[in-house]
Amino acid sequence: MSRYMSAYVMSATLFAVGSGAAMAQDSLDVAWVHSNAAAQSEQRVKAGFEAWLGENGYDWNVSFLDSQGSGEATASNLQDAVSRGVDAIIITMSDLRASKAAIDVALEAGVPVFSVDSGYIDGVQVDVTTNNWAMSADVSPYLLDQMGGEGNLIFLRMAEHHGTRKRGDVMEVVLPEYGDVKVLAEHNIDYTAFFEDTTSTMQDYVARFGEDIDAVWAPWDEPAQAAINVMKAAGLTDVKVIGIDGHPQAVAEVCKPDSMMIATVSQPFEKMGAQVGDWIEQIVGEGKAREDVIPSDIVYLDAPLVTKANCKDFM
Repeated sequence: MSRYMSAYVMSATLFAVGSGAAMAQDSLDVAWVHSNAAAQSEQRVKAGFEAWLGENGYDWNVSFLDSQGSGEATASNLQDAVSRGVDAIIITMSDLRASKAAIDVALEAGVPVFSVDSGYIDGVQVDVTTNNWAMSADVSPYLLDQMGGEGNLIFLRMAEHHGTRKRGDVMEVVLPEYGDVKVLAEHNIDYTAFFEDTTSTMQDYVARFGEDIDAVWAPWDEPAQAAINVMKAAGLTDVKVIGIDGHPQAVAEVCKPDSMMIATVSQPFEKMGAQVGDWIEQIVGEGKAREDVIPSDIVYLDAPLVTKANCKDFM
């Protein structure tokens, strides 16, 4: 028995999930805790979930709580959801390590927590995500190879989310293999205002380094686009930029022959939202046992590399 299931059994007298108890599926009360509702990744997960509800004819009562990039607010929103006695909680794109106490409160209250791309910790039912090490292992060497293995790089990171942290860690491991690539500057993006922070940071770097910038590594698509906007405004057009997420705008940008965006990775965010809905339906709505529904603590979905060579396949 896993550590999670041990804790789960202890709370079984408080909540009968997985014991055969079931609720009317059209009357579930679900709280959705966003890390930052402004992030397109979270909007796409939500869209996938809502599409799944519509396709199945469910009229669940879903409340949305925006933590605006704050770990403290995320924990507070989790506790608020528990205090309201919801049937289930969905948490998206958060650092669950900072919310462990709040998740323990949910566990003790018998409220199951389903996380999306937030990193698994004991107490949640599952984390559905993509393999962030693998995504970076695809896109990071691709960028360095497209640079010809030499030149000057701006390295944008974001350590507060498990996925972007892992992506940056892989890039850091790969870089020493490209000894002729120099990191001009490295910056940890402020997630509470990620687009604005990337914009102001890149404005500083463009002023300092100008045409010495050969490439920009960005941990996801929106900072990549912010970097491109700044460089275009400054007249820099011969810079290679990568992102990760595969948002429609980013794929369209990759497909432009003269765009600086040379690659992204296509994450199936809508599928993540639909998958969480299906798990809640089975575990909370139908009363199935968690171990009979979810195959592992972390469920990875495929995320292919998108380049100028194959981008039209993802439009």
